[in-house]
This record gives sequence, C-alpha cells and structure tokens, in this order.
Amino acid sequence: MSKILFVMTGADHWTLADGTKHPTGFWAEEAVVPYEAFRAAGHEITVATPGGVVPPVDQGSLAPEANGGQEGADRMRSSLAAMAELRRPVRLEEADPADHDAVYYPGGHGPMEDLAVNDDSGALLIRALESGMPLGVVCHAPAALLAATRADGTNAFAGYRVAAFTNAEEAQAGFADRAAWLLQDRLTEAGVLVREGEPWAPKVVVDRNLVTGQNPASSAPLAAELLRRLD
Repeated sequence: MSKILFVMTGADHWTLADGTKHPTGFWAEEAVVPYEAFRAAGHEITVATPGGVVPPVDQGSLAPEANGGQEGADRMRSSLAAMAELRRPVRLEEADPADHDAVYYPGGHGPMEDLAVNDDSGALLIRALESGMPLGVVCHAPAALLAATRADGTNAFAGYRVAAFTNAEEAQAGFADRAAWLLQDRLTEAGVLVREGEPWAPKVVVDRNLVTGQNPASSAPLAAELLRRLD
C-alpha cells in the first residue's frame, strides 16, 4: 500500500480581470476519478490544503452537463460524499512529501487563485520533483507550478514538458477574455514547455517523474499512469 498526498485548493473564488470574484473551487471529476482509482488499488489518501480548510468544490463540476447527464451528476455527488478525507484535510504548511509515495494536484480554477502564489505549495512541489517520486498535476492545477521558484528566481519546472488547460479551452469555456491571466501563457513565460492537445480530449504528458494532464478528461489516464509508477 502506498500513501498519496492530494494537494488541493482552499479557494472558493477566482478573481477575474475586472475584480469580480467568480465562484469556483476544485473540479469534482479531477478529484473523484483518481481518488477512486487509487483507493481501489489499496492506496491511502491524505488531503492537504492551505490552512487546512475543507476544499470547496466548484458547483459547476456537479452539474448534469458536466457529467453526461443527471445520472452522472448524482453519481459524482455520491462519490464526493464518500471521500471522507476531504472533510479532514491537513495543513499544507505542515505536509511533507517525504511521508508519502506520490503527490497529486487536482485542478479547477481554484488553484489559479491560491496555489499559483503559495510558497508552501511551491516548496513542496520542488521537494517532490527532486525526490523522484511520482508527481501528478492536472488541468488548472499546473498553476501551482508557478510558485515553484528557486532562490535564484528560476522556476524548478522550466524545461519540463507538461499538459495544462489551454488558452483554446479557456476561450471555449468563456473565460479567456475575462481572466486576469491565462495558464498556458504564464507557464510558457516561466519556461515550462506546454504541449497542447485537442480541446477537451484526454492528453497526458510524462517528463521524468512529472505526469500532467490537460483537462478533466485527462484525469483517468493520468491516474492510471501514476498507478503504474507505484507498482
């Protein structure tokens, strides 16, 4: 049995360019699908958030249209309710990747608000990366990579190939013109090499011990890749 650390957003809003606070959180599928895959394989999950707050779910991710219909939405809500670890997160400030065998960051717009500028998360990512342990990050969660800066100001993930939520997807979701910044652009500016796939189609990129996914549909194949690395 391995221990997997889920690092999750504590933000329930995303501040847009005009100062509007758009309700958000983590995207349900990106937490539920890997969680169920890891638990089915017998692994233990710990959730960590900034300040140890209960991670808020993006209500949009529970809508029927985000889950293939009402039946899928009901199943997603039921699965979330069964994730007891979500209700007792540890403080990110006290989480140590050395106590775990893998680290996983689910997305949603929430990480754009808090993890993108969280020094504790940035330091944890650097430790996980340098340890060689499997490190999975999906959708908007690569925003957290932006905080992984070294003492000389360079980004620890510069030169790494990643998948992340693209400008095209943000435009199709209706936020590209409203966002204060776009994830694909900011990662590229930091020297991270974004490998863009078709909008909304599964895409997973593996570079050394870093496994990244582009969007919610990438959650399942990303989890499968992490499981292969834990065998």
